[in-house]
Amino acid sequence: MTGPDTPDFPHFEERRTRLLAAAAIALRGYSDVLVPLGALFTDAGHDLFLVGGSVRDAVLGRLSEDLDFTTGARPDEVVALVTGWADAIWDTGIEFGTVSVRKGGLTIEITTYRAEAYDRVGRNPVVTFGDTLDGDLVRRDFTINAMAVRIGPDGAQEFCDPLDGMTALLAGVIDTPATPQESFDDDPLRMLRAVRFVSQLGFRLAPRVIDAIAEMNGQIERITAERVRVELDKLICGEHPIEGLEIMVDTGLAERVIPEIPGMKLTIDEHHQHKDVYQHSLTVLRQAIDLEESDPDPVLRWAALLHDIGKPATRRHEEGGGVSFHHHEVVGAKMVRKRMRALKYPK
Repeated sequence: MTGPDTPDFPHFEERRTRLLAAAAIALRGYSDVLVPLGALFTDAGHDLFLVGGSVRDAVLGRLSEDLDFTTGARPDEVVALVTGWADAIWDTGIEFGTVSVRKGGLTIEITTYRAEAYDRVGRNPVVTFGDTLDGDLVRRDFTINAMAVRIGPDGAQEFCDPLDGMTALLAGVIDTPATPQESFDDDPLRMLRAVRFVSQLGFRLAPRVIDAIAEMNGQIERITAERVRVELDKLICGEHPIEGLEIMVDTGLAERVIPEIPGMKLTIDEHHQHKDVYQHSLTVLRQAIDLEESDPDPVLRWAALLHDIGKPATRRHEEGGGVSFHHHEVVGAKMVRKRMRALKYPK
């Protein structure tokens, strides 16, 4: 029997062909940049690949003006190649092999093939430069982010997918190139990134990824509050934040980074209209999203989600079987302020 995770699910080849054709059309819209950039590297004897999220988004029809590339050229060679072509060059990431440039309205990052080793204490890797595209792709977080497109003097030329990220993308599944345990040991932030992609893309996590997050959620404490905050904001502003939040709660990850959310599961709503305050708060979040008229509003969404977090601490059982939550809004406001400070939100 075949399932949605296999290449034999209905219309796989047809859908694959259609999406690749759409991606090729999207990339042709960037030919004025891809063609000369590809020529610069080809003429110098170096490969150049569009890679990672840029390829994923091209396939999904949501390519942005931020493009990521990888190459066998070393960072100093990259700087030399783009000097005179780029409108601006930044080398702030050159220690990690990344050269950033601006060309027209595009922001471009070109990173030398990397083969990373982690001390599994902090998050930052010890970077060594690699020599192959395959070696660079296998170190990436998820298979949907491990696809590449060769860029030559004629622009986009060849789709490269050694880890079968297209199958995962077509199935809507987030999985890791290596085992999830190995991937999350290397970089625990990937647990939160996995949930964030659920929110942004509407995908689901592979069962082994869910199991690994539940097993390893304590490792997220190796990550700085600032990096956690960035991922949480991206999650709450996704198209499917409720699905992401429920995974965080179910796996115990929320307990590690924003425990006030699972804490709401302890309290029954006084109107008995919802299973508990947690479910009520998800409903309010859903209603707030429906009221948005343009871009996602992170302040509105956080306020909707956290408006009742003071109820567990203020619950009182009244005579006659009633329940009260006097001053829960005051207590909740203090709790929100404390949590936002812990996550290093600016004032």
